[in-house]
Amino acid sequence: MGGDAGAHRQHYNVTLGILAFAGLAYALQQTMIVPALPSLQEDLHTTTAWVTWLLTAFLLVSAVSTPVLGKLGDQYGKERFLLVSLVVFFIGCVAAIFAWDIWSLIVFRAIQGFGGAVFPLAFAIVYDEFPRDKIASGVGMISAILGVGGGLGLVLSGALVEYLSWRWIFIVGAVAVGTAVVLVWRFVPESPIKTPSRVDVAGVLLLSGILVTLLLALTEGPDWGWGSPGVIALFVASGLMLVAWVRVELRVPEPMIDMRMLADRTVFLTNATAVFTGFAMFGAFALLPSFMQQEPGRGVDYGFGLSPFETGLYLLPGGVLGFVAGPLAGRIGQRSGSRLPLVLGMLLSAVGIAGLAMVHSQPWQISVWMAFIGIGVPFAFAAMAKLIIDAVRPSETGVATGMNTVMRTVGSVIGGQVGAAIVSAGVIAGTNVPSQSAYVTAFWVSAVVALLGAFVARAIPSRSRTPELVAVG
Repeated sequence: MGGDAGAHRQHYNVTLGILAFAGLAYALQQTMIVPALPSLQEDLHTTTAWVTWLLTAFLLVSAVSTPVLGKLGDQYGKERFLLVSLVVFFIGCVAAIFAWDIWSLIVFRAIQGFGGAVFPLAFAIVYDEFPRDKIASGVGMISAILGVGGGLGLVLSGALVEYLSWRWIFIVGAVAVGTAVVLVWRFVPESPIKTPSRVDVAGVLLLSGILVTLLLALTEGPDWGWGSPGVIALFVASGLMLVAWVRVELRVPEPMIDMRMLADRTVFLTNATAVFTGFAMFGAFALLPSFMQQEPGRGVDYGFGLSPFETGLYLLPGGVLGFVAGPLAGRIGQRSGSRLPLVLGMLLSAVGIAGLAMVHSQPWQISVWMAFIGIGVPFAFAAMAKLIIDAVRPSETGVATGMNTVMRTVGSVIGGQVGAAIVSAGVIAGTNVPSQSAYVTAFWVSAVVALLGAFVARAIPSRSRTPELVAVG
């Protein structure tokens, strides 16, 4: 592997560029599927419920694998398990190109979910490899990639679906992920910080069970019914496994996740803010494409009738701003503490989403408000990652940032479902088209959640400490 190639360790900016590219490959695949869902439903002769599983399967596996691979990276080598994550991700991309029905594509999308560990492992590598005064900007750049890649994914997917076919989404993904595999293997050094220990099998299985049952209940609740026996059983099972997981982790000598770490005030409040961030971001983002592509007329008094490609172009400026916002958040955090850019990021996001609710009669107005969100979200992502890294031991950076990613995922699922429920409940009389007021209500809810997230972030301790670097093994 890259770390075994010799004693030479290239400049940290080379490592940053490669890690950012790997993150971009994941972020593209995360969002490129969204504009293609109608085409996939038609080509694969399936239902809306089953095509939605292309998102659900990816999400479930990503949520489960992210903290597990993060922990294994802390134990046995971050570059090694970054490669594992990317290789499995690559296999899923290649297989998806040749999917023959909806069931096979769901399986291959689930395999792609292993790429979710890219971000926490990349954060941990930045901590290990970068000079202390460059960590914040490095974390900020990689954090920004998630938003930037999401915007680029929408634009690129729209073009591919309109002019080629949905299979090109996975061809592009395979090329990008395959390139990332080669670059990581060749150039990213292995971390000197490892904490070899036994794998906490019970902890892994229980955490996996908690996330699968919780996210499955949240994603299927609208279809099955929130009061249905199946959804209630999933929530109960998730709660029981949570209790069992905490008891196990407090008793085993080498737990997968140290409960004392999660209970640390900085870690706890940062993870809580991640839930609010995910809710606000996804609650707004998930609705915008439908809003912008709605054809006005025949009783519909909103929308622009845009194609998926055109929609992506209007959303792109907000994503591109992340390239600047992420590193800037890191520099602000280095001078004033990472709590400040987190609070600012949540406030900017709240302003942007509130703007969407108030002024949205022209496409360019959407772009203006997306600029606020495009700065605010990377600010928040970068600050959360740095707060977590500073609050935990070097041997816990992978699993700790992985859990923060999971909390953001949980918030995204909740936000997406709440937004969808609001819009579905407010249709125009005599149609199944959501009313403009329903979208406005959903945007306001997301804006309020972002504002609440700013208040939670404000309660994070203002200290900024970085545990001493101690190489083990």
